[in-house]
Amino acid sequence: MFRVIRDAIRRVDPVLLICTTVLMVISLVTIWGAVDNFGQRKLKMQLAMSVLGFLLTFVVANLDYHVILDRLWLPMLLFSVGILALTLVAGTTGENIETSNRSWLNIPVVNIAIQPSEFVKITFICTFARHLSLVQDRINSPRTLLLLGCHALLIVGLILLSGDLGVALVYIALVLILLFCAGLHLWYFGGVLLAGAVAFPFLWDHLDTYQQDRILVGFNPELDPLDKGWQALMSRQCIENGGLLGVGLRTGGNYEDLAASHTDFILATICEKFGFVGGLLVLVTLAVMVLRILWIGRQASHDTGFYICVGVAAVLIAQTVENVGMCLAVLPVVGLTLPFLSCGGSSVLATYLLVGMVHSVGSHKPTRRVGE
Repeated sequence: MFRVIRDAIRRVDPVLLICTTVLMVISLVTIWGAVDNFGQRKLKMQLAMSVLGFLLTFVVANLDYHVILDRLWLPMLLFSVGILALTLVAGTTGENIETSNRSWLNIPVVNIAIQPSEFVKITFICTFARHLSLVQDRINSPRTLLLLGCHALLIVGLILLSGDLGVALVYIALVLILLFCAGLHLWYFGGVLLAGAVAFPFLWDHLDTYQQDRILVGFNPELDPLDKGWQALMSRQCIENGGLLGVGLRTGGNYEDLAASHTDFILATICEKFGFVGGLLVLVTLAVMVLRILWIGRQASHDTGFYICVGVAAVLIAQTVENVGMCLAVLPVVGLTLPFLSCGGSSVLATYLLVGMVHSVGSHKPTRRVGE
């Protein structure tokens, strides 16, 4: 048993493990420090999901991702489409009563709600990475690009239909970054930008009113400081109030009046409690994690492993940039969590599993570098 445990630990990248541990500790300590405001239930849920995710990281790290993708890529794709379609039909809005998102799925047997789009990130990255590895030599072929587009649109379209614009943006960023790393010609990206500019008026008319308001006020919260812009402005005030070293772990603050200060705006809570130093530690740790993931991808023994790592890094980058922008009141509030730190069972557990996939890629000794 000792030998099995020792071998399992050896398959985990030490830098990623340290980064994950640091973020987990910051999250749990912050939520514990605000437990009088957040409640014991959120602390227990975060602790349970963090510990479970941490342990599952070791399990996933010891799985051979080559074998899994070779045998399970089709079930993964069918699972992704099936559970998103089910959520579209039977999904609920969860705790966020302001939106019309149908992005949560109630599990009656255990009486819990999950957000399937968080877990589909895992299966989508796997299937899309495998797809890219098979067609990368002809990536600029219109037919190849059309098939890749259909693959992506199948998933992103279902998420957009559910009304979850924030998560859909993460998937779009993920696809674009993967295509860029696969060698897609820049002319295609220019074409997408042009098509987006042309389609914007049509898409704008089909957004819900609350989504339009979030976008407009998101870039300029002062347009509606007492309603739609209040949350972003209060978040920025929390960060300013933290100063250099923060107001203290158990000290109350503006975060107590900030809605979603435990989820979407957890960074504002961290900065108010631990100041600029605490916020900087979070961002530096996430940056180190992303760089390490990309380095592991470059050492992968197969192109699929490289694309998996790029995909995971893309998710972390997209969510972090948007979440930080929300907290600083410079980007629209679209309901995205900060990886590893925000409260939320689905988000936390899925993020640990994503990093577990990177460990799996890194745990298989490289035979060549990508492109060689």
